[in-house]
Amino acid sequence: MATPPLLLLLLPLLLFFLLQPCTLQLVLSASIVNYLPGFQGPLPFHLEAGYIGVGESEDAQLFYYFVKSERRPDKDPLLLWLTGGPGCSAWSGLVYEIGPLNYKIEKYNGSLPKLILNHYSWTKVSNIIFVDSPVGTGFSYSKTSSVNHWNDFKQLDDLFQFFKKWLINYPEFISNPVYIAGDSYAGMIVPALFQLISNGIKESTIPSITLKGYILGNPLTDHSTNQNYKIPFTHGMALISDELYKSLENNCRGEHKNIDPNNTKCLKTFQYYQKCIAGIHENHILELDCPRDRSLKPHKIRRWFNQMNSQVFLLFDDDDDSPFPPFGCRNYDHQLSRYWANNGDVRKALHIRKGSIHEWLRCNHDLGDQYKVDIVSSFQYHVNLSAKGYRSLIYSGDHDMTVPFLATQAWIKSLNYSIVDEWRSWIVEDQVAGFTRSYSNQMTFATVKGAGHTAPQYKQKECFAMFQRWINGKPL
Repeated sequence: MATPPLLLLLLPLLLFFLLQPCTLQLVLSASIVNYLPGFQGPLPFHLEAGYIGVGESEDAQLFYYFVKSERRPDKDPLLLWLTGGPGCSAWSGLVYEIGPLNYKIEKYNGSLPKLILNHYSWTKVSNIIFVDSPVGTGFSYSKTSSVNHWNDFKQLDDLFQFFKKWLINYPEFISNPVYIAGDSYAGMIVPALFQLISNGIKESTIPSITLKGYILGNPLTDHSTNQNYKIPFTHGMALISDELYKSLENNCRGEHKNIDPNNTKCLKTFQYYQKCIAGIHENHILELDCPRDRSLKPHKIRRWFNQMNSQVFLLFDDDDDSPFPPFGCRNYDHQLSRYWANNGDVRKALHIRKGSIHEWLRCNHDLGDQYKVDIVSSFQYHVNLSAKGYRSLIYSGDHDMTVPFLATQAWIKSLNYSIVDEWRSWIVEDQVAGFTRSYSNQMTFATVKGAGHTAPQYKQKECFAMFQRWINGKPL
C-alpha cells in the first residue's frame, strides 16, 4: 500500500522531534486574522498572529505575524524577516516596508488610522514570518521581569529556538525554499542567525529545511567602520566642501568614530563637520529634518548622542513618545502605528494577551538604552556563508547617510570575490531604479535610486521588482 504524501512529508519531522530532548515543547498559540480594524472588509490575504515561547520555561514569548504568499504558498519561498533597531517592531517592516498593508497617510483626527493595501508587497511571491525580536519589542514579552534578552547572543538563541518551533508547528512549509532577511541593525543578526540555522541542519538540531540564502537591506555590518564612511558620503553628496573633506582626512586620518581626545585639530574639524550637516535628515538626506519632542530630559538627549556616536542604535529615527510632528514628515507616518496598535479593538483582533504589554511602541527606546552589543562586526559570518555557496542579496538606498552605501560596498569588496556581472543600471518601467553588481560567491549588491534608510519605505515598487527578480533567480 502506498504511503500518503502528507505522511511522507511528516516522517522526517516526526523523526526529528522524537530525537529531541523532552524539554522541546510543541506549543502553538496562533490565530487566523480575517479582519483588522481600520481596513475595510475582510483581508484579501492569509494572516496569522501568535506567540511562540522560548527558553527552558518559555518565559520569553515572541510574537509574530505570518502572511502566506498570495501566489503559491505551498511552493513559494519562506522568509523569516527581522526589523532592525534593535527594538523596532516587525509590524514596522510589515506596514511600512515589505508587507501587504500600508497606513493611509492623512491628518490624525482622533479616530483609528486607516489601513490600505500595498500592491508591491513581497508576500505577492513569498511567505513571510515577521517576528518581534528581541523580547520587549512590539508585542513580544517576558512572563517574568527577571528575564533579560537584550543582547545579540541571547537574541540569536531565542530566534533559533523560535524558528525551530515554528517549523514544527507549520510542517507544511518544511520543503519550501527558506531565506533569512532583515534590514538596518538586522545586518548584525541575520548572518549570525543564518549560520546557526545552517549548522543546526548539519547537526540535526533543526528540521532539514532547504536553506537557500539571505537578504539584507541598508545593513549595519561593522560598528567601527560605518561612521568613517559617512564622511566620503557627505562629500560625494555635496554636503561638505572639498576643503573640509581634506581637513578631516588630514587631521583625523580617516578615523571619525573613536577620535583621540588629545587630537585637538581633529576634534575642531569634526565639530565644524557636524555643524555643516546639522539639519540634514540622516535616514534620507533629501527629506525634511522634522522636529522631535523638545520636552526630553537632558540626560536622555546625551544618551542618544552617545548611542549615535557608537553607531549602535540605527532605526531610532523618530521619537515614539512625542506628539505628532508636522504633517508630511516621515515620523508623522510612523506615529499612526502607535495610535493604531494601542487600540483595544486592534489588540483583540490580533489576539494580544491581556496584561502582556502596557503600551506598544514602534521602536522601544528603553530596550535600546540597555541593549548589549556582542557582535562588533558581522563580516566574518559573510565570509563563512560565502564559502558555503549560499545566495545573498544586499541592497542600499543611495540617499541613506545612516548606513551609507559606501560602507556596504567596502565590506563586500573586501570579501575578494571576482565580479561576474559588472556595474550597471537596473530598470523598472523603463526607468533607472538603481545600480547593481554580482559576484562569484552568488552575492548581488544593488543600490535603490532615491531611497533612504530603509529602502522599501521610500521605493516600494522598485524594491518589490528587485526582490521578485532575485528570488526567482533572474538578473535584476
